[in-house]
Formats: sequence, structure tokens, C-alpha cells
Amino acid sequence: MDRISFGAFLSPLHPLGEDPALTLWRDLELAQWLDQLGYQELWVGEHHSAGWGTVSSPELFIATAAERTRHIQLGSGVVSLPYHHPFMVASRAVQLDHLTHGRFTLGVGAGSIPSDMHMLGIDPADTRRRTAESLEVIHQLLTGEKPVTRRTDWFELRDARLQLRPRSAAGLPMAVSSAVSPFGMRLAGQYGISPLSFGVPPRPGASIDDLAGQWRYAEESAAEHGRALDRADWRVALSVHVSESRAQALDELVDGWMRYRNEYWSLVGAPPVDSRAAARKTLEELIDRRATIIGSVDECVAALRDVQEATGGFGRLLVTVLDWTDRAALKRSFELLARFVAPRFNGALNGVAGSYAWVSEQARAQAAAR
Repeated sequence: MDRISFGAFLSPLHPLGEDPALTLWRDLELAQWLDQLGYQELWVGEHHSAGWGTVSSPELFIATAAERTRHIQLGSGVVSLPYHHPFMVASRAVQLDHLTHGRFTLGVGAGSIPSDMHMLGIDPADTRRRTAESLEVIHQLLTGEKPVTRRTDWFELRDARLQLRPRSAAGLPMAVSSAVSPFGMRLAGQYGISPLSFGVPPRPGASIDDLAGQWRYAEESAAEHGRALDRADWRVALSVHVSESRAQALDELVDGWMRYRNEYWSLVGAPPVDSRAAARKTLEELIDRRATIIGSVDECVAALRDVQEATGGFGRLLVTVLDWTDRAALKRSFELLARFVAPRFNGALNGVAGSYAWVSEQARAQAAAR
């Protein structure tokens, strides 16, 4: 697969110390900037604890962002299904579908933060089962015509049906997240909905090659359930930073990356780094393993081609938004990506490059005829 479209994945995570209300406004400003640059998608996550992520309702954020943008598709990345009654998830999704004039994609998953589950009294061992039970009902509500009656140990529906139907006859687009286990990819295959993979698994020695195995799980599940998946609908989220060179890019973000590693990722078991030099070395290793894409335009193009080849091809790259550099460098990275990296993959240069080659050929022929 040669073509890739581009979007962004906004968890969002912001280091402690800044007014949390202002981070919401900055994230909304970023949504507008991405829309102006022509990014196809923006996904917004759900968090309830640990301080760094303060968007507790991606639907509310998306409703606000939809009023400030014109073209960009907006997705929940993701609604943690075990935390919500499935009827309410489906109802809110259809309402956003209409309010955004079809620019909303319902992204769902099992949730990943143990402290969120603890506060809600949910056993982490139950999250996958709950996700599967919830998604089954949501899919029936969004695609079926008959009322849904279902009773489990954590929700009940009696003759449930949605008053609003999806805006399009094709239905409301959906995606299911996948991290390390095959669970999310198998659900995507079971229902024939788009998988959203969160880059390289967070374990020592893992590389971008692990993503190829994730796609196989989805394909196998789809075949078992008589469905088909298209790699063009496969989204892969990776951290990306584009600058004038790899050295400059690392200078711009190494201190911020250390904060993420030592203050947030350490909460989920990542070992801390004890110096700037150690952080830079770790980042270099991540770049070489294609676990992150950092460097000049040409370096990022080469890295993305490596990721394409290693995975067998995917349709959409979602840039994980990280506050690991200052605001100007962050926005410039997205601009460089949109102006100079994305056109190498989305076909935008084909017309002008072809025209230039044709005119050059004509000019050479005319010069030779003189």
C-alpha cells in the first residue's frame, strides 16, 4: 500500500504545572491548526485520573472542536466502554454524528488506566469481557432495526432502540483500539470495523515489526466471522517530530521526553532515565527501532517508509500529540509534516510532479531539435 492519510491522536497528556483549563483551550487551538493544515483526522481520548489527562469526555471536547473546524474528521480515541452504559454511548455517538454533519467516528476500547478502574469499582480482569458485551449491543443499536433486549451483571436494556439514526445510510463509522494483546484487533475483525493500533508495544526489545502480527489477528477474526477488512482503514498511532535535522529535533524535545518518561510513563512501569544523555541515547534507540519517528523531513520520510514495509501497509498515520517541546516547535513539526512529508505518501505531488516532468521532457526535445 503506497498511500497514507494523516491525522493526530490527542490523549491528551500535559505535564503538571500548567493551568489545566488552559490546556483544554490550547488543545482546541491545535484542532483548528490541524484543520487548517489539511489533516484528515483528530482523535481525542478519555482520562479520569493521574493528573496529566483531564479530558474526561471526548464527546464534549469533540462537540466544541466541531464548531471551530470545517473539514477535519473527529474521533473518540477512545470511549472506554466498561465505564459507560452502552445505550448512552450509542446515543451520544449518533447525536455527534448529526451535530458534526457526519464528521464523527466512534472509537472504543477497554480502558487502560488502573486507577480509573479502581475509582469506578471495576476489576481490570473484567474490562475485556465488558468491552465485548458493550460493543455487541452498540453495534446492534447502530446497525440493526429491531429493538435490543440484553441483561448482564453490569447493564440492562429492555426493548431499546435509538430515536436518532445514523446520518448516513452507510452507518456511523467506528474504530476499536488495540495496544499489546490481540483482543482489540479480533473485535475489529469480528464486526468489520476499523482497527486503531497504538504503535510499538511498550516492552523491552519490541519493534515496529510487532504491528504486522496485530493485523494478522484482525484478518483471521474477520475471516472467521465472514467479514473483510481493508488495510486502508487501519490506523497506526506513533509519536513524530519533524525539524531541520535529527540533532535539532532531539535538542528540541529531549527535556520534555524526560518529563514524560520519569513523571507519567513511570506510573505504568516504564523505568526512569537519570540524565539528559541517557534520555538522548534511549530516544536514538527508539528512532532506530522505528518506535518513534524523529528527524529531518527526509529522515522522517525514510522512517515512515520503513514502517509501511514492516507492517505490510496501513492507511492512516495518527501522530501522537505530546507536549515534549515548546508550542512553536510542536506547531512547526505538524506544519513540516503536512507540507513536506505527507505529500510523499498521499498523492498530492503526483499532478505537479508529472506536469513538471512532462514540460521538462518537452523542453529537452525542443532544445535537441534546434
